[in-house]
Amino acid sequence: MKSKDVIAALAALAHESRLEVFRLLVRRGPEGYTPGDLIRRLRIPAPTLSFHLKELQGAQLVEVRREGRFLYYRASFPRMTEVLGFLTDNCCSLGSCAPAACLPETTFNSASQSLPRRKRA
Repeated sequence: MKSKDVIAALAALAHESRLEVFRLLVRRGPEGYTPGDLIRRLRIPAPTLSFHLKELQGAQLVEVRREGRFLYYRASFPRMTEVLGFLTDNCCSLGSCAPAACLPETTFNSASQSLPRRKRA
C-alpha cells in the first residue's frame, strides 16, 4: 500500500460524521446498511450522508452493492486491514518495545470486539 492511499483513508476518517458512519458500517459487517437505515440510525440529513459516503468511497473504505433498487453500503474490510497493516508494518523494528506491544489486545468499543492478532514474521 502506498503512503498516499493511507493518507487518503486517514483524511476521510478525520471527520466526526464520517468516522461515525464508518464505525457503524464496521459493526454491521458485510451485510451493510441502506442509506435510509444510516439516516435513521445516525440522524443526519440525506445530502450530508451522501457527501460523507462519497468521501469514504473515494478513499476505498466503503463498498456499495445493489440489490434490486436498493443500495447497501458496507465497510471495506480488506482496505481497513491494509491501512492498519501499513501503520503497524514496522512496529518494534528498532527493538525499543516488546513485540507483543504491536499486537492489538484492547477492545475498541463497548461490545468487546477487538481486532485479530497479527502474526509476526
